[in-house]
Amino acid sequence: MSRPLCLALAQVPGRRPDDLEGFGAHAATTMRTFPQTQLLVYPELHLAGDDTRPFAGSIRDSAEPIADGPRHRHLSGVAADLNVWLCPGSVYELGEDGQVYNTAVVYSPRGQLVATYRKVFPWRPFESSRPGREFVVFDLPRVGRVGLSICYDAWFPESARHLAWMGAEIILNVVKTTTVDRETEVVLARANAAVNQVYVASVNSAGASGLGHSVLVGPEGNVLSELPHANPGILTGVVDLEAVSTARRVGSFAINRPWSQLRPDDDPIPLPLYQGSISPLTWSAANNRTPQI
Repeated sequence: MSRPLCLALAQVPGRRPDDLEGFGAHAATTMRTFPQTQLLVYPELHLAGDDTRPFAGSIRDSAEPIADGPRHRHLSGVAADLNVWLCPGSVYELGEDGQVYNTAVVYSPRGQLVATYRKVFPWRPFESSRPGREFVVFDLPRVGRVGLSICYDAWFPESARHLAWMGAEIILNVVKTTTVDRETEVVLARANAAVNQVYVASVNSAGASGLGHSVLVGPEGNVLSELPHANPGILTGVVDLEAVSTARRVGSFAINRPWSQLRPDDDPIPLPLYQGSISPLTWSAANNRTPQI
């Protein structure tokens, strides 16, 4: 059975933290233009300013508790008013521990905060936010499971691998890249999609706060659509999350089935780097489960 998901990925410059009204207006215009959109996604730190230096200034300037304050209330209202799943990118979160985190948030069409993900791999030494410690997925009822990733996370294969293992069928990688390595990040989006047999949506900021080239990648690593420039635009697409199940069942290109690599009688493979091992007892993608309804 087909499980379509209509996406709108906003490749746009950053916006001042105090311009929440402007953000809401842009989201509303996008929804009027693309009314079939189910999931609307913005870049990393979209509401933290548009400075050409990716992480300039004090990160505390726009940090708020994640589920309290004017930013949370406004974003909740935007999602509810537009009746859309909304990922406004990542924001600076002031944690209960007094630390500042780079945190991706997702709101439901009812305005509920359904997922928060603290960036596990901040871009060191340039980014000073505190690292998170947990990978995060959330469910779109009757559609499938989504994983959250922020920019530099894509450079660590453990991130995409764990999201896929947790059942993610599409990974949202929100990005704010101004540097020459954006083309390598596109390669990584394709690689992470291919080796984990998941969709990857990598949405970067537009100029002047990013180099753009947002991409939507299929579970065999193929680029489905892209905005190969730095100009503002909306990358739209319809993905069928059932294609992930199909790719894993019959193999990418009808030949590669990495999630079925291990057999029950295989010996565990030691992983000294992690003081652990790959075991047949745990090596399977959790998204074989029926999505929650």
